[in-house]
Amino acid sequence: MIGLVLVRKKIKDVPSFDIVQLGSFPSPNHESPRNRVQAHSKLSTSAIVFLCQRRREKFPGQREISLQWKIPNLDNAPINLTSLREQSQKELLNIIKNIRWKKCLVIDPKLGSSFSSIIQTSLLKEHGVDLRHLSAEPLQTDCTKVVYLVRSQLDLMKFICSNVHDDVSKGLQREYFVYFVPRRTVVCEKILEEENVYNLMTIGEYPLYIVPLEEDVLSFELDLAYKESQVDGDTSSLWHIAKAIHKLEFSFGVIPNARSKGKASVRVADILNRMQAEEPVNSPDMVVPEINTLILLDREVDMVTPMLSQLTYEGLLDECLHVNNGSVELDASIMGLQQEGKKIKVPLNSSDKLFKEIQDLNFEVVVRILRQKATSMKQDYTEVTTTTQSVSELKDFVKKLNSLPEMTKHINLAQHLSTFTSKPAFLGQPDMEHTIVEAQSYDICFEYIEELIHKQEPLVNVLRLLILFSITSSGLSKKQFDYLRRELLHSYGFEHMATLNNLEKAGLLRKQESKSNWLTIKRALQLVVEDTDTANPNDIAYVFSGYAPLSIRLVQHAVQSGWRPIEEILKLLPGPHSETKRGRFSSSPSYDTLQASANIDKVADGRRSLVLVVFIGGITFAEISALRFLSAQEGMAYDLIVGTTKIVSGHSLAETFVERLG
Repeated sequence: MIGLVLVRKKIKDVPSFDIVQLGSFPSPNHESPRNRVQAHSKLSTSAIVFLCQRRREKFPGQREISLQWKIPNLDNAPINLTSLREQSQKELLNIIKNIRWKKCLVIDPKLGSSFSSIIQTSLLKEHGVDLRHLSAEPLQTDCTKVVYLVRSQLDLMKFICSNVHDDVSKGLQREYFVYFVPRRTVVCEKILEEENVYNLMTIGEYPLYIVPLEEDVLSFELDLAYKESQVDGDTSSLWHIAKAIHKLEFSFGVIPNARSKGKASVRVADILNRMQAEEPVNSPDMVVPEINTLILLDREVDMVTPMLSQLTYEGLLDECLHVNNGSVELDASIMGLQQEGKKIKVPLNSSDKLFKEIQDLNFEVVVRILRQKATSMKQDYTEVTTTTQSVSELKDFVKKLNSLPEMTKHINLAQHLSTFTSKPAFLGQPDMEHTIVEAQSYDICFEYIEELIHKQEPLVNVLRLLILFSITSSGLSKKQFDYLRRELLHSYGFEHMATLNNLEKAGLLRKQESKSNWLTIKRALQLVVEDTDTANPNDIAYVFSGYAPLSIRLVQHAVQSGWRPIEEILKLLPGPHSETKRGRFSSSPSYDTLQASANIDKVADGRRSLVLVVFIGGITFAEISALRFLSAQEGMAYDLIVGTTKIVSGHSLAETFVERLG
């Protein structure tokens, strides 16, 4: 059974997960009297059986093609993201081409997944590249030229120094090149100097500020931006974000309208304006910019949404399997491969047509669609093996076979997800999350979290609920705050004092100092929607089966009625907000809604105006799905494209705060 929250207050069970198994088609070698059809002017069933058989030989169990890596398809992006990606490819290949002969490219492991969205590994190998991941282990390669591609992080510098010292101790003579992504820092170069390896190296930069993950999703690949800004006081990521947006402006024109909410967002808007003053983007007066409006949102403004369990297909994949730059890593056996114990990467991006169709749907609906598609294909197979078909009918069937590997992949993934969604822990978590969001059963919520701590449920799961509870209640009473803090340390170890301190610094776990305004915010923005129809949604609340993401409600107001009508609500949310005109548009009249400006500033070729929504601190897949739903609504005069420091979930966000003393 698959358990899913279908409506806000009540969990229902989806009927038995009985997707038709594609592998259960009758064997092509099986002969029945009806299969022994003589040659005919129309193609015989033996021909189609032969086709199916050959197809299975080529794709045993439909494995190879379903797991073949492809970079995301950007052909239908609202702006030319392909040119952006090609520029990044060109810059990387130039680095490689300028270093003659065979070379070993040693990549920072976190950058490896980013590069998989930019360039095919085969293309790198064509240029004589031997690929390795950077680690503390000695470098195993026979190449005499070693190229390090790394982020500017101190621990990575120590790995590089360790590699070089190991080579020197073995008497190996190599040339070393270090390229920082996206830019070098003085502190990293200082470490290389102190370790006496700086003079052995050629230092450079690979200015990768933006990674297109999908046709409408751009990542700045700053996975620790929220914690660094909120806890460590390190705001360097804000410069990176502004630089990435400014880089977009050089390709698509100065963005004329900017709306910001949150301390970090207002600061990024200021940095962006300074960059424009110091390094102006020059665009002809008559040319309309391709991006009409920039909306900057701090993650701090809405930390409720990411703490909730996502119920869209892609969101649930991230919750359970942790999607990383368009792929999940699984045991090969889960995908039907006979390679026990081996891990494989399963791609999940727009190059997969079926995934593009179902990624934003509620998982309950995805199960039904996969079942229908599998049943339909099985019926088609039965028809072609039991009746004589025309050539055109057979061609149609062969076309359908092309989707078989994708369907098999998602059926395997959906079945694996069901092992998570059927667990009592999963069933209880979303139900309690919605109770906390309702903010009317304080004692019940407190006792539930207390029970989880005593049962020693996974710490990150407990922290998610605790953060959610603290935010919606505007903190805990001193007595209950001290009690839960003490119980957490007793259950999970006193080394987690640093974890709790991090949460307090970020304002995610605090003592109650004033009455909560969550109920006011919830009602004013209609965050809880009764009787949500997940199959035929009419509101963004479908992504959480009854809860509308606060962050996306703010975007919705910005593009439909402006922020002026909700000015008082904005003041109840963390951080300042601002609305400005930029560049040569700064003297233009201010529009309260984007709809008004969209009609005037339409792109020359008649396309809809474009709004770039940037999340500083990360965005969840469920929020992306909600934005896509908004953009697809009738009467909307804009397309939406997302920029984010990283794709996050409640798990990954909470995990960044986990720190052990000693």
